[in-house]
Amino acid sequence: MLRKLLGPQRRSLWFWLFTGPFVLGLLVFSYVPLLWSVGLSFFDARNTVTPTDFVGFANYATMLGDPAFLSSLATFVVFALFIVPTTYVLALVLALLVNRLTVARAFFRSVFFLPTACSYVAASLIWKMSLFNGVRFGLANTVLGWFGVEPVAWLASTQPPWYWLVIVTVRLWLQSGFYMVLLLAGLQRIPRPLYEAAAVDGASPGWQTFRYITFPQLRATSVAVVLLLVINAFQSFDEFYNLLASSRGYPPYGRPPLVYLYYVALGQGQELGVGSAGAVVLALLILIVTVVQARWFGLGRREA
Repeated sequence: MLRKLLGPQRRSLWFWLFTGPFVLGLLVFSYVPLLWSVGLSFFDARNTVTPTDFVGFANYATMLGDPAFLSSLATFVVFALFIVPTTYVLALVLALLVNRLTVARAFFRSVFFLPTACSYVAASLIWKMSLFNGVRFGLANTVLGWFGVEPVAWLASTQPPWYWLVIVTVRLWLQSGFYMVLLLAGLQRIPRPLYEAAAVDGASPGWQTFRYITFPQLRATSVAVVLLLVINAFQSFDEFYNLLASSRGYPPYGRPPLVYLYYVALGQGQELGVGSAGAVVLALLILIVTVVQARWFGLGRREA
């Protein structure tokens, strides 16, 4: 009896036994809410998730005509211009340094990757209340005080906008290690004979080797990393909300799309239909940007 239960003829049973809970959770907590949100976007849904008044594309027209939503998209552009190239360069530098190590490579790889396990909310609060506190007791202002610099209101709507430094540094600390691991895996896949052939041809082991061998061989990994960085920039929420929500109104370019949609759908008005329409528009934008970027960089294209 036990042999029949564990035999090869029961493989499909064991497959669904192990994957069934995951598939069920994916359906209940991801796909059903997604489809429900698409349905809500065509209804006048105020303070209810079971509306009856069908309004067609009126919610989409309202969202696309809202200057605040367009401003939130501009916030994404500014944030992406900051975070995408900075994270990629930092992750690549860390990957190159760790890859050159001959001892304790696993230790440093784990150390740089460890912040990925930290919550965005917890890290944002540490940055806000300890490192970049607006009073003189914050670590950043304490260090500046050693050089005679007056305390800086990091998260206030001032000129220059110092809050970008806080937002970008917390995101860098949280995600650089993850992309470092991806790039490190790409570096370790580069065949060693390429470097040996370059050395024989007289290429220097520094910039020339990196420019003509390392970086071109990292092309596929780099494209995937940049795609993930752009998608994550679209989905930024925790650091903006926890760092800037308590300030008197959001500073310029301080409210990305997800924060704006949060206030539309779950704020005082609870415009769930309009918020759902905005979520669908944002999802389509992410899809379009990802596809265009992938085609532009030739993701999946076979090398000649």
